[in-house]
Amino acid sequence: MNKLDNALLNLLIKDGRMSYAELARELEISRAHARDRVQHLVDSGVIEQFTAVVNPTKLGKVISTFVDLKVAPYAIEAMAEELGECHEVINLYIMSDLRSLHMHTLTDSQETFDRFARERLLGREEVISVNCTTLLSRIKHGRGGAKI
Repeated sequence: MNKLDNALLNLLIKDGRMSYAELARELEISRAHARDRVQHLVDSGVIEQFTAVVNPTKLGKVISTFVDLKVAPYAIEAMAEELGECHEVINLYIMSDLRSLHMHTLTDSQETFDRFARERLLGREEVISVNCTTLLSRIKHGRGGAKI
């Protein structure tokens, strides 16, 4: 990774649909060089995919809840796999203590989240504790990933 690669990544994070010509103009390089560098970033795995960022509120997903779940260690991977299949779960992480799952859910109502929690989280012997907090307001959002 060099300064040019960093600059390309930052432009693509802002707008993944930028053409090679636009990238080249912005960075004062040739279109062919821009294409080659982007292809190198894809081939090397630095760029995993180009995707659309969707506004969940436009889809009626207005309840954003963060869940910290303590799970018996023997069940952490199975629980993570099960929750990862749920359409309510948009981000899911196994944490370093190997018994905590950190999850972000999006639902259309508090009632929908409550149903999800009752069906998937509560009353299960492998679940030690559940801590849920609902988002009040978003101050900073890392849309498109980290800036390089």
